[in-house]
Amino acid sequence: MELNAQSALAAAIADKSCRVGIVGLGYVGLPLALAFCESGFSVLGFDVDAAKVAKLGAGENYIRHLAEDRLRQARAREQLEATADFGRLGEVDAILICVPTPLDRYRQPDLSYVDATVRAVAKTLRRGQLVILESTTYPGTTDELMKDILDESGLRCGEEYFLAYSPEREDPGNPDFGTREIPKVVGGVDPTSGELAENLYRQVIGKTVRVSSARTAEATKLLENIFRAVNIALVNELKVVYERMGIDVWEVLDAAATKPFGFMRFEPGPGWGGHCIPLDPFYLTWKAREYGISSRFVELAGEVNLEMQRYVVQRVAEALNAREMSVRGSRVLVLGLAYKPDIDDPRESPSFAFIDAMLKLGAEVSYHDPHVVVAPSMRSWPDLPPLRSVELTAEMLSAVDVAVLLTAHRAVDYELVARHASLIVDTRGVLPISTPNLVRA
Repeated sequence: MELNAQSALAAAIADKSCRVGIVGLGYVGLPLALAFCESGFSVLGFDVDAAKVAKLGAGENYIRHLAEDRLRQARAREQLEATADFGRLGEVDAILICVPTPLDRYRQPDLSYVDATVRAVAKTLRRGQLVILESTTYPGTTDELMKDILDESGLRCGEEYFLAYSPEREDPGNPDFGTREIPKVVGGVDPTSGELAENLYRQVIGKTVRVSSARTAEATKLLENIFRAVNIALVNELKVVYERMGIDVWEVLDAAATKPFGFMRFEPGPGWGGHCIPLDPFYLTWKAREYGISSRFVELAGEVNLEMQRYVVQRVAEALNAREMSVRGSRVLVLGLAYKPDIDDPRESPSFAFIDAMLKLGAEVSYHDPHVVVAPSMRSWPDLPPLRSVELTAEMLSAVDVAVLLTAHRAVDYELVARHASLIVDTRGVLPISTPNLVRA
């Protein structure tokens, strides 16, 4: 007797004959693809970037924090294939969508990548397929936007095809928690879809956390990142206040962190960066307005964190002024382009905002980052000139007017910086407060 769609897919998941398709092979999609391969699944990856597809076809790893042998082994076992042909979506049984969800110029959600992907899925959608969105978004995206498009196929959700949401929780460069070690939150548009999605992830991830709905799962991801955004805004605001009082915020944090309960440390910096924190809070504030609610606390955190970019520019200008120098014509060295330490991911890095501001004020800007050798073109700063990392030498440090520490990579020789830079502005609290010619910002 022929199995129904649910039973057939459940059986394929259980014996790992289910072929997994992953759309978007970037910092989320590629680690996820490798995790499925390492758990015994066959993966077909999809990406609009032909260069990524070609590199994967040649066994080349383009994400530096991933171990080189993981991709080679997946290719050697013939478990991983990549394609730019979205007409092949019908070949896979489960489709995991890991595409960008940026903000537009008005800081409103841009779901064009999700929309385009779901429409591509709808063209080939067949009985027995499971579709899961992993991209961060507002509550309601999966059971409103995605379901409406997929229902146009004529197939019934929860009976003939299945739909769920499971937020990505990647932390690039984290040595303790990779894709398989981070618990996976899963919520279905309906109970059957949720059960199938949970069973699929259970085969790969150490722990799954089933919630009642896709909306709950979407809200969970926003809460996680809004929590971080609000606390980062708090320590950034305190940094400004304490600086005016002549108090070093990093010394305060060191002391506060000795309390064994009731305190969680967050680090101040030059502003927020990465693929989540600068974007996700605005997804909630936008959606809240649909319900007539103003999420003022979340919006204020966003304003504080954005203001930090201007604050760092101001502090650098003040430091130069104190030496009777103007920003215009000054030689500025940026230390760190990635958005966080020890990775090669520059998405939404505050370093780009700083470089853009310095260039507009007439400074000559260069940067050093051992992990980002060539600065990629950035959607948020399309007018930046081509930039390439310069070598960090005593001669180069002596030649610049100010070195501005924006990302605290461990591979950077900060002792060399301290010895040879005539002025240092440290936004990360890396250098000791006793360092000569040091300004903290």
